[in-house]
Amino acid sequence: MTIANAVFPLRIPADHPSLPGHFPGQPIVPGVLLLDAVAEALYTSRGHRLTQVVEAKFLSPLLPEQVAELRLTDHGGRVLFEIRFEDRCLARGTVRGEP
Repeated sequence: MTIANAVFPLRIPADHPSLPGHFPGQPIVPGVLLLDAVAEALYTSRGHRLTQVVEAKFLSPLLPEQVAELRLTDHGGRVLFEIRFEDRCLARGTVRGEP
């Protein structure tokens, strides 16, 4: 089943095990966790596993406990993703997946 657009809340808890090392005293959510959220959303919305990150740009940090919005949009065989917090785009890119 393909869904043209899907939107998910994204929140990384302050006690996530990757945060103390990224960065001590002032943690930010690592990009790999954001991509993991994209992969999970792709599977949840389309039943596809992430097979390729075509492009990913991390524009602004997401802090622990902030609730961002993750949006997926179909685009000619690829899926565009965007992660936003309030009025800022934190990350965007293109991925591919397959069933």
